[in-house]
Amino acid sequence: LRKNVEDFTGPRERSDLGFVTFDITADILNGKNGLQTFRNKNTFIIFDWNVKQLFLYLSAEYSTKNNALNQVVLWDKIMLRGDNPRLSLKDMKSKYFFFDDGNGLKGNRNITLTLSWNVVPNAGILPLVTGSGHVSVPFPDTYETTKSY
Repeated sequence: LRKNVEDFTGPRERSDLGFVTFDITADILNGKNGLQTFRNKNTFIIFDWNVKQLFLYLSAEYSTKNNALNQVVLWDKIMLRGDNPRLSLKDMKSKYFFFDDGNGLKGNRNITLTLSWNVVPNAGILPLVTGSGHVSVPFPDTYETTKSY
């Protein structure tokens, strides 16, 4: 679903605003669905002694005629040590606005959604891990005029 709305954040008068509803199913502990880190070559482990929490986020990537790469974070979640590492989320809505700085969402056929996370350690570097699973979704060629949420 996409609307063309007044944009008070920039120099343009109107911008595209996308609304995305999505499902996420992932087993982070066992590395299912492309979400994994490696230890000793073949053993999957995510919460070792130095991992305090994970910062999960769903991002959308797409290109437009004005920008070769656009990246927007749509949703995030903090997973603490001891939380259930198996995600099964249904009919989730974007947590953050999906604004394009123009009209790049209208008719865009290749918007790729990717689940990634940062490992927040007790000490040391902050590594970024990107899941290997992703999905591309097309946006419609027309604007929605009714209330969506």
